[in-house]
Amino acid sequence: MEVFLNPDFLLGPVPPGGAPSAYWVGPRHLAGDDGRLYDSVADTLTGLGWTSLTIVRGRQEPDEAPEDRQVLRSTVLHISPDTLRWAQWVLADEPFLLGELPVAWQVSARTDASSPLAAWSAYFTPEIPGEVLGDFLHALDAGDRPAVGLTAPELVLEAVTAHGWLRDIDQPDARATDPTFTTRLSLGDVPPLIQDGNPRILTLAPDEAGPAGWQAWAEPALGAPYLWAASFSAGVPHHFVAAFTASLSSTAPVLRRVLPESTRDRLLRAPAG
Repeated sequence: MEVFLNPDFLLGPVPPGGAPSAYWVGPRHLAGDDGRLYDSVADTLTGLGWTSLTIVRGRQEPDEAPEDRQVLRSTVLHISPDTLRWAQWVLADEPFLLGELPVAWQVSARTDASSPLAAWSAYFTPEIPGEVLGDFLHALDAGDRPAVGLTAPELVLEAVTAHGWLRDIDQPDARATDPTFTTRLSLGDVPPLIQDGNPRILTLAPDEAGPAGWQAWAEPALGAPYLWAASFSAGVPHHFVAAFTASLSSTAPVLRRVLPESTRDRLLRAPAG
């Protein structure tokens, strides 16, 4: 069913007549996470059969009752049935910043169950659309060898240009942007603290470029704070990143009840139901 989107529908308090409480909106890369990024991704992982564990860290003073213990940090860990891939909700666990935004989800994979270290990791901040992260996780779950990639970076760019995104004039093989120039995709140096299993990263000189990884971010206006950011370490197979970018650039609308303040005026919308 095709949903027609109209920029003139205003979102605000529901009048007595009962206006729709949910809207179909687009483009999805500016639609935010609807305030439920954990729930939408956790539901996806549960549907895939992943096991969830809650890890709680706290502090208890001597002679203090257990119910008075101070919980300092907690994280929720989701593990695939073969234990080769996992996803962590780390927003409450003092995450580092990515594009001045806290990391909410960290997704990792390893080559085999005997290795305690991740071969690669990917990081996602709040307000990234849950549908996009869900499609990335579906692709990751379907791969027999989640730490091995045989495709080229071109696959990532083809996924977005097929939906009307534009290649960068100066670096057409490494960068692309949406037609409104608010969301960008780039292959290059990764930010600090991005974990990857490539041992070469540990021996790089200060002025030496390391293996390139994909980055994506939404900047609603030039110089404005990012809406969301995502970072993929150099070891993330390109076909998984392509699943992410294909979903990110999709023209299909998404259902939203809550819109980001910074992009609500840029979104087309139609009442749901």
